[in-house]
Amino acid sequence: MKNYLLLASLFGFFACTQTPSYQVKVKLNKAEGKAFLNQRIKGEWVKLDSAEFKNGECEFKGAVHNPEVYYLGVSSNKDKLMFFVENSIISITGSIDSVHAAKVSGSIVHNEFQTIQDKLDEMDKQGMALLKQSKEAGKSGANNQSDSLMVLAENIFNDIDTQQKEYIKANPASFVSPYLLGRVYYDMEADVLAGYLAGFDAKLDSFPTVVMLKERVEKLKIVAIGQTAPDFTMNDAEGNPVKLSDIYSKNEYTLIDFWASWCGPCRRENPNVVAVYNSNKTKGFGVFGVSLDTSKDKWLKAIADDQLTWSHVSDLKGWKNEAAALYAVNSIPANLLLDKTGKIIGRNLREEKLGETISGLLK
Repeated sequence: MKNYLLLASLFGFFACTQTPSYQVKVKLNKAEGKAFLNQRIKGEWVKLDSAEFKNGECEFKGAVHNPEVYYLGVSSNKDKLMFFVENSIISITGSIDSVHAAKVSGSIVHNEFQTIQDKLDEMDKQGMALLKQSKEAGKSGANNQSDSLMVLAENIFNDIDTQQKEYIKANPASFVSPYLLGRVYYDMEADVLAGYLAGFDAKLDSFPTVVMLKERVEKLKIVAIGQTAPDFTMNDAEGNPVKLSDIYSKNEYTLIDFWASWCGPCRRENPNVVAVYNSNKTKGFGVFGVSLDTSKDKWLKAIADDQLTWSHVSDLKGWKNEAAALYAVNSIPANLLLDKTGKIIGRNLREEKLGETISGLLK
């Protein structure tokens, strides 16, 4: 009897101390081939696991120390589903035709995320509807109505960012907050981003997005307003090396303009940069274009089409552009304004702000 009680107590001990783990059960209508679990780390896709579909179903098993963001992908489809994985039984159900829209259940953290995401999706839907109405009004010649609708749409899109920032501040211990910060940090200066990170609970320190953003803060400090711009050399279209310091030392003020031929917002901003440049080039204003293109032909065509008559360089490495990495650029258009000594005196000056700033400096 004593031996039986001893075995029972040992069994109970081992059962209670079993390592927590997750099961992700996937059921996608008409799915074939393989499913993959991936993570997005420092801009790169990292494959964690794979499983073969059988009758549209497959399963993943593993363990995480804390809830993390995973992406479900399928070999026969480029679509991906983002979801939070934690040590529980998680079910993913949907169709191979819309993997990103599959339903996730069994994760408390994902449920928390889905609650705010549903709200943001509804706002985005409203904004897109107004944007469509604005374009239709513009086509019919009702420009004033088109402009008014565009402003309403932009207000909604800005509010989507605001809602996420407010959620982050109100929920500093939530595993959802770092993910949301990873969607809204792009235009934040070092001190602002550091403030958000400092407010997080210590348990979030190992969250991949938090690690990445802390590294970004350190990079941003190097290229913050008041710092001397890090020098670099990159080839122009003819293969000739051009040094940044050789450019800014010849001008009173120089705008380093990060852009690309494939970037719609960049191309829409180009006429404004051209106008400011043409109005102030004789007064000492210069522009130094750094392209995140991969195609030389498309890069040169965009320069010609948009009449960008200043110096241009590119290593044709796209988002792996070495100058962009040096300046912590991860969204374009992006720019920095330098004085004659290379001191950074402005960042991301666009639309009216660019012209007003340059006019004020070159009175």
